[in-house]
Amino acid sequence: MDHKHSLSTRIVMVFALMTAFVAGFFAVGIVATVHVVERKLTTISLGGNLHRLLLMESPEQWTHRPDKSELFFVEDGPADLNLAPALDALPEGFSEVAFEGQPYYAMTQVVDGRRYVLLRDQVSLKQRERVLFLVVTLGFALSILLAIFLGWLLARRVMAPVVRLASQVRHRDQLLALAPPLAPDYTSDEVGELATSFDQTLGRLRAALGREKLFTSDVSHELRTPLMVLASSCELLLDNRSLDVRSQAQVGRIARASAEMRQLVDTFLMLARTENRTSHLGPTTCLEDVADALTEVWGRLIKDKGLEFFYCVEQRSTARYNLTFVQAVMGNLLRNAWHYTDHGFIRLSLYEQGFVVEDSGIGIPEEKRNAMFQPFVRGDEQRGEGLGLGLSLVQRICSHQHWRVTLDSREPNGCRFSVDLRSLADTDRASG
Repeated sequence: MDHKHSLSTRIVMVFALMTAFVAGFFAVGIVATVHVVERKLTTISLGGNLHRLLLMESPEQWTHRPDKSELFFVEDGPADLNLAPALDALPEGFSEVAFEGQPYYAMTQVVDGRRYVLLRDQVSLKQRERVLFLVVTLGFALSILLAIFLGWLLARRVMAPVVRLASQVRHRDQLLALAPPLAPDYTSDEVGELATSFDQTLGRLRAALGREKLFTSDVSHELRTPLMVLASSCELLLDNRSLDVRSQAQVGRIARASAEMRQLVDTFLMLARTENRTSHLGPTTCLEDVADALTEVWGRLIKDKGLEFFYCVEQRSTARYNLTFVQAVMGNLLRNAWHYTDHGFIRLSLYEQGFVVEDSGIGIPEEKRNAMFQPFVRGDEQRGEGLGLGLSLVQRICSHQHWRVTLDSREPNGCRFSVDLRSLADTDRASG
């Protein structure tokens, strides 16, 4: 499993691992060096003591110990110095031997055919080695702790300008035209280069936003006029009684299409203009008024398709919402239900803080359900009409207004779209 750590944590880890490697290398070297040196010194010391004993006129008469940790034995010597059988096989020179259950260092020398052995107890040396090992281990652990602490301080100092730069880039005012550049606040190092790159990228973003605002204003001016002309022309044609029934139906379709186009243009323009993500721009209305107006249009189209249409006001509400956004969300869901339902019914139900659109259509496969609110995704690719943008627009509006839209399947077939018009923050507080 790939564990992702912050850059500060990785700096501390690298610092600690480097210290552990260096400190461990020196600790092992110190222990090994002390062991070798003490062994060498012990060899020299035992050899010197044995040589002094052999210089005595009669070593066999030696009855005292030159050192409490040393024992002296002579082959064919007095009873108290006689060489024990366990020491007969010792090689000449320095060696280690277990004598009477205790470890000893031994120095053996043969003079005129007689074997002389001097033993030294290893207890004191082992105690010194244990103390040394404890000290080295404690030093190693302290060096690791010190490395972690120093690495933490170093990481904070190194990452401080990066954290500051991230905070400045994250701030929304950096996209404003009057936002100051970032690079002058940093030195000419890697962080300064990063700040310069951010300045260049933010500059391109500001330019793109400026072009989008100009495009929005142009669309607002250029599209509204022909749409109004088209709508007024349709009204005049519908008032002309000389048109036959088929022609009136065709003109009615053109009028509805122009009205939908005008609503779509208004929706996109409002989404582009409300950069502060508030819902207080434009006219407001209650949910029931929007539903009444849309059912007059879509109820007739649904019934003309041979479907049953149910309009239920389960709970009434006086809350007011943005007219353009509510019309776009409810209208797109009704259009989606009408488009993908060939038999059965479509139901629109109003509640105190939202509404539900249900249908008995072809439904949406489980594997495509999570992707239905993405642009250019359609429930049935074989149906020629539509680009798959309706549900994407619904999701965009709900995200903009902090509403919530959910999709569930119906049994045995069909879809159920639920729209909660409460703010997500209010919903979380109510559930908590």
